[in-house]
Amino acid sequence: MIKAAVVGLGWWGKTLVEAVQGRSADIRFVAAATGKQTPEAQAFAKEQSLVLYGSYEELIKDPEIDAVVLATPNSMHLAQIVAAAGAGKHVFCEKPLALSKADAETAVAACRQAGVTLALDFNRRFHPTIAKLREGVKLGALGKMLHFEGTMTFPNALYLKPDQWRANRTETPCGGLMPMGVHVIDAAIDLFGEVEEVYCMSLHRAVAIDADDTTSILFRMKNGMSGYLSTMTATAGSFRFQVYGSEGWVRINGMTHIAGASSEERRSRLFGECTHQPVKGEAETWQAEPYDVSNAALVAFARAAAGGPAFPIPLAEMIHGVAVSDAVIRSAASGRSEKVL
Repeated sequence: MIKAAVVGLGWWGKTLVEAVQGRSADIRFVAAATGKQTPEAQAFAKEQSLVLYGSYEELIKDPEIDAVVLATPNSMHLAQIVAAAGAGKHVFCEKPLALSKADAETAVAACRQAGVTLALDFNRRFHPTIAKLREGVKLGALGKMLHFEGTMTFPNALYLKPDQWRANRTETPCGGLMPMGVHVIDAAIDLFGEVEEVYCMSLHRAVAIDADDTTSILFRMKNGMSGYLSTMTATAGSFRFQVYGSEGWVRINGMTHIAGASSEERRSRLFGECTHQPVKGEAETWQAEPYDVSNAALVAFARAAAGGPAFPIPLAEMIHGVAVSDAVIRSAASGRSEKVL
């Protein structure tokens, strides 16, 4: 069993612990570190039987810890990954991996050199509904692929305070891109390959903090497909992902993580009604099964760290995803389409 430490005890760090603690034979959390040791954080550590360290630097010196799980501000990921790799710890990192392609490459190189597993928490990849769609695309069930569309929304930014890290433009450029939109970008890379070019328009409409809340992105894939992504951080929660082919389309509806929702809901009830409409014939509609994607991602990480099957998101795809985000941010600033470098 992999002994892990969670770094960051915000609402998502706690959710990751709850996904596997006492539920997995592959991974167990034994320690934690967090920026502010509030009474709430101390109570959670006691409840989950975690040793609460005073600093990250102290935590990674513990020889009993095999791996770190990073649920920390985006700008901290690079230094924390490099330090963990240097200490011989496997790393499971919340998305995004880094805030620039160069930093992503540095993080990956550090883990490769140290011979440790690096995993990235694009947990939606693990849902059976996505696996079914992936297989359909691979087998050509939808014909020649033409286009994808994604919409992800939540109201979380309406309630952010200016001193919270998620309210910082450096941490979360282009509004919902980092907290939400990168999931759709990863799905596009997973299903259709690399992105060639993007165009982004990102606006500040409703939130009180100095951040965008309404973002639209167009994509040209290297395989010739087009794509579209919309994120909004100041309206009710939703998720929609739809792919179109010459033989029909598939649409997946669901929910985006909303602060205040239960841990079980955030982990297990992301997808809802799904529809497959062929060009000829009746539509098929079904309800996606509840499935704990956080548990699945952490278990896959633990098995890879223990010498089992490799984590299913290749390192090259992790880097490319950050390169796409780079291009999106450049496009929002320039007002022009930008190549993915």
